[in-house]
Amino acid sequence: MYESTTQVRVRYAETDQMNIVYYGNYAQYFEVGRVESIRQLGFTYKSMEEMGIIMPVVELNCKYLRPAHYDDLLTIKTTIRELPAAHRIEFYQEVFNDSEKLLTVGKVVLYFIDAATKEKTVMPEELRKKLEGFFS
Repeated sequence: MYESTTQVRVRYAETDQMNIVYYGNYAQYFEVGRVESIRQLGFTYKSMEEMGIIMPVVELNCKYLRPAHYDDLLTIKTTIRELPAAHRIEFYQEVFNDSEKLLTVGKVVLYFIDAATKEKTVMPEELRKKLEGFFS
């Protein structure tokens, strides 16, 4: 299993009139967590795109447990529980506030897609090699 964490601070523009993070912003927080988790492996989305592979989101699930507020420092924990065997990768995500209270949980499913043909493909070998050590 691979886990990583990254932090973001809630900006004023991300909150509603109740000073609570607007629910749609969690998709962006999850994206930050996914991108940074791959970067922490020493790989980037940008390098994957340069290889001709894109990763569209095909499923997003989110459960809101507690609200986040303006200026909260959030920790996004991103977990890959299984090494992808085909074209699909699942990211499990949790968002905590600076008091370490769990605020939101979610799962995001993405596909590896050949940018030229728009057909499903497998994870780039370079990324697979970086992840394999976490699943032995």
